[in-house]
Amino acid sequence: MPTCSLHALPYLADPAPYFAAVRHAPGAVLLDSAQPIAQRGRFDLISAWPLQTLGTQAGESGQQYLQRARRALAGLGPAQLPVGCELPFAGGLIGYLSYDFGRRLETLPEPNRDDLDLPDASLGLYAWALISDHHLQTSRLMFHPALDARERQRLVDLFAQPARLAAQPFRLHAPMAPDQTPEQYRGAFDTVQAYIQAGDCYQVNLTQRFRAACTGDPWTAYQAVRAACSTPFSGYLQLADGAALLSFSPERFIKVSAGHVETRPIKGTRPRSLDPEEDARQGRELLASAKDRSENLMIVDLLRNDLGRTCRIGSVRVPQLFALESYPNVHHMVSAVTGELAADKDCLDLIAGSFPGGSITGAPKIRAMQIIDEVEPTRRAIYCGSLLYLDVRGEMDSSIAIRTLLVKDDQVCCWGGGAIVADSQWQAEYEESIFKVQVLLDTLAGL
Repeated sequence: MPTCSLHALPYLADPAPYFAAVRHAPGAVLLDSAQPIAQRGRFDLISAWPLQTLGTQAGESGQQYLQRARRALAGLGPAQLPVGCELPFAGGLIGYLSYDFGRRLETLPEPNRDDLDLPDASLGLYAWALISDHHLQTSRLMFHPALDARERQRLVDLFAQPARLAAQPFRLHAPMAPDQTPEQYRGAFDTVQAYIQAGDCYQVNLTQRFRAACTGDPWTAYQAVRAACSTPFSGYLQLADGAALLSFSPERFIKVSAGHVETRPIKGTRPRSLDPEEDARQGRELLASAKDRSENLMIVDLLRNDLGRTCRIGSVRVPQLFALESYPNVHHMVSAVTGELAADKDCLDLIAGSFPGGSITGAPKIRAMQIIDEVEPTRRAIYCGSLLYLDVRGEMDSSIAIRTLLVKDDQVCCWGGGAIVADSQWQAEYEESIFKVQVLLDTLAGL
């Protein structure tokens, strides 16, 4: 099998100087583990100039789109990394699936209003990447064998020169504000509760959107929020016409490595406190909460079923239940569900059977998504979708795109939400939807 070639670069713990060299290029992407701040991830991945970009087409089903992605991946050609090399990517697909890509996989009612006009999916096919390994403290260019030798040399020369880091301003024209009043949110909450009491569902993720007019460079906004809220599934995607996705997600959707599958749903949240005793109390309260454990367990059961569609029979397990993970702004309750990919299935089959992630829909999934369409006034776009990579070896990792900003058409949007169950109280859920994104709102307001 053809082998990827590697070119060593000076190790940088912060990806910003390397990304600065390409961030204005078509398809520029940074998948950022926020090391050394987050102390959880291992790799940063940078690329640009995809060989092709796969956007969704009118009338195309989700399965048809995923089949096009499968053909593009096969067209790049197989490759392996040099013996002993542990890099996560050997050339392949990088991009996003929006929450609304789920409409192409499932039968749902007429969608609610789309006022952001974001394509349902966009995956680029990349034949190179600059990958920093924060465990080994290395930064290397990885070249797929299909990449032209002249292009390899151009990239080597490009990253040999220090990139200019002159910061361009980013500012809001007014504070970010929710689209709904508290009374409107309560009306949506009451509708969800009525469906729960009627037995239609057990849990529904209810979301509200925040937005403001803005001008300036989204990369400046990304760097500021990253400094305030480091998370292991951060990412920056340059879109067309100056638009950008800025994600600061703490949540893994699905990882696949050597056929081993893992998903890590988050359900259960408490705010952090500057007072150490109060902060520890919040963490203990979360772990002891019967309500949060019940929410988490519902989604664990849903994801066991989702993974079971594509994993080898009998391989699905729950090795971790109700663990505490703490981030700069919140404590989260996190579980893990694992499995082994069936011999006749691949990562795109896994996406088809599991997307969107159950932690941000509710249970049962399809009915919850129908109710979400009814009670949320606009489509979610990237929020609760996924940023992902999938390489030619079948290695994949993906996030749930929470704590995510969309900068597009001179406005910036983000979303906050939470799980509604039978014993939820609307005021507490409303406040949770705000404190989950408060660090994003405050950081942008301070620029």
